[in-house]
Amino acid sequence: MAKRLARRPVRRALITGVAGQDGAYLARLLLRRGYEVWGTTRLPRGPAPWRLEALGIAGRVRLLPLDLADAGRIEALVDEVRPHEVYNLAGLSQVSRSFAEPVETGNVDALGVSRLLEAVRRRAPEARYYQASSSEMYGRAGEIPQRESTAFHPVSPYGVAKLYAHWITVTYRDAYGLHASSGILFNHESPLRGPEFVTRKITDGLARIRLGLAETLELGNLTARRDWGYAEDHVLGMWMMLQQERADDYVLATGRAHSVRDFVDLAAGALGFDLAWEGEGTAARALDRRSGRTVVQVSPRLYRPLDIDEVRGDPGKARRQLGWQAEVKFETLVEILAQADLRRLKQAA
Repeated sequence: MAKRLARRPVRRALITGVAGQDGAYLARLLLRRGYEVWGTTRLPRGPAPWRLEALGIAGRVRLLPLDLADAGRIEALVDEVRPHEVYNLAGLSQVSRSFAEPVETGNVDALGVSRLLEAVRRRAPEARYYQASSSEMYGRAGEIPQRESTAFHPVSPYGVAKLYAHWITVTYRDAYGLHASSGILFNHESPLRGPEFVTRKITDGLARIRLGLAETLELGNLTARRDWGYAEDHVLGMWMMLQQERADDYVLATGRAHSVRDFVDLAAGALGFDLAWEGEGTAARALDRRSGRTVVQVSPRLYRPLDIDEVRGDPGKARRQLGWQAEVKFETLVEILAQADLRRLKQAA
């Protein structure tokens, strides 16, 4: 009689902030690898989060309510799920909003991480923990590119809160022996990115102008340079970190930086515009050579109180130790976003 093969136990993953861009892509990645996925949102009742619907996984993720300000609920949830892996992606993720809501940003993005780590330490100490750190922690760092050893100098309430979260994760790893890793992710985009972020604001705005639904796109600082990658590449790196024998911190980036204006030029080209720029700084504007219309203009009110000239990461450690690298190039990324917004708006018409 043939021996019956032992079934491999199903791994359980808990993703806070599963309704966000990264949470949705990560949930799909884990489901494809056979995980049982639990995800938290602030509002789990009602229709399934649209990003999970868009990826076709809404019915496969077990949704639970969670507020990172509620320590008792966090501990009860970890005790209920008993996860093998915890990915903390929840929080307020918009830098500009953090200037308007600095206290709430600190309570959620900083102290919320302490509450979650303490719950994991008390209720699931064998779980592997991932913390979503951010390139915003570097701020006005003294070197480019930024790597794991670069000194942090955040210039926004969001960056400050993320820095606290990063160091408390390191402390729980060193002091309590948790398998806790931080991914210092540089900007990463996709069609699931919210329209409040500049990349989607650009592609959505230009697509609307292309279809006659809007006249002009207003932007802030065009010279800011960012290291833009593709979200699906980056969430793969998150998973790879938790498969390592030892926990550590890793920069995930493309190693290349481009300006906001570069992004505008590529997106405009993908949507059939031929831009000609006039003026500098707050007087800059872009005209479409074909129609003569002003397509893009700069608005001083959209500048941040403090901004960073250039953010560019060095992914060398992730490449050497994880075997990770960004696959989708900047030009392809912009094309993906522009065409996705054009399709979406056509379908909605």
